[in-house]
Amino acid sequence: MTYFGVWAALLVGTLLTYEVAKIDLGVFNSAVALIIATTKALLVALFFMHLKGASEKLLKLVVLSTIFFLILLMALAMFDYGTRWYS
Repeated sequence: MTYFGVWAALLVGTLLTYEVAKIDLGVFNSAVALIIATTKALLVALFFMHLKGASEKLLKLVVLSTIFFLILLMALAMFDYGTRWYS
């Protein structure tokens, strides 16, 4: 029963992403899309990857590795952005 609830929430999140993409929110378009995507990813990680009942050490490892790769991705993107020449 829990899986069907999570599945329904993911479907609602997908529909919400689609509907919000059609609305012009200005500079907040990306932020809203990322918030929805993060919520959906959290649902998948907690329930389908069984992190909800996992050990505390495993959760710390997942969180630390996620933060590390997020910082790495952002740093590489900023280096790329900073080295472009615009006329």
